[in-house]
Amino acid sequence: MIPMLFSVSYAGYWGQHRLGVVEFIRKAAQLGYPSVEIGAKRPHLSPLDYRSEESLAMIREAAQAAKIDIATIAAYTDFTVGHKSPEVPLVEMQVAYVREAARMAQALGAKIVRVFSGYYTEPQAYQADWNKCVGALRECADAAAEFGVTVGLQNHHDVGVAVDAYLELLDEIDRPNLKAMFDPWSIALHGANLYESAKRLAPRMVQTTLADYVRLERYSYQQHLVNYQKLEPAAVRAVPLGEGFIDLPAFFAGLKEGGFHGYVAYEMCSPLRGGGGEANLDAAAKKSLEAIRRLGC
Repeated sequence: MIPMLFSVSYAGYWGQHRLGVVEFIRKAAQLGYPSVEIGAKRPHLSPLDYRSEESLAMIREAAQAAKIDIATIAAYTDFTVGHKSPEVPLVEMQVAYVREAARMAQALGAKIVRVFSGYYTEPQAYQADWNKCVGALRECADAAAEFGVTVGLQNHHDVGVAVDAYLELLDEIDRPNLKAMFDPWSIALHGANLYESAKRLAPRMVQTTLADYVRLERYSYQQHLVNYQKLEPAAVRAVPLGEGFIDLPAFFAGLKEGGFHGYVAYEMCSPLRGGGGEANLDAAAKKSLEAIRRLGC
């Protein structure tokens, strides 16, 4: 298994320390990661900012100098968005965006473009949302195939997020270059069996992305009862790998049993215990790299 650091960890989206794409690549090398995943949006690898071969060559050369493998370009998609504006070709726009991500991936030597499915909209639109995601993801796979790139579907958005639904979605898309990027954190929140789930998905996976969390129960004071009402669901806060509730040893055992040998990414994509300062981010990334190497060996 190959450890990887995801650039979202240093993108500043949750107030954390922000690095440019070349700075991030150098940071990953300093921390000991052999490979990276780079977000296909600002402040990192937006197609609007990296249209020329020269601009992409600069990033490729920075990675080569740092001895870093750029393995994955992370596209951000939601194919069920836009119910209130059906006249806007939002699916077409996103497929074109994924095609641009595949173009950049090819130029950088990356093998994978990560995508999401879509969020649920309303109960009566369940099948329509599903069908829209299937069609869009087929088009994304076909567009990426022009550049010899694999599309990795991450189980992040609502459509296909649970294990059985995810497998059903992959089967219905039915594209040889669309593979699983199956993560444990979402299904751990659902209460799924991490070992069995990982074992089932391992043969179809090219990458997994890890984060770990502690649960923070929530209560609302009911003054008239002089008591507290428990609120569901609990909040979660990110911590370094191995310090939260996610049973990563079970997940890795399933991956090994199923024969997975791909990329294992670490991401800090939400508020992190200890804050978003550079030193805290670096410490969490180092601890998590140690955990990946220990669990994946």
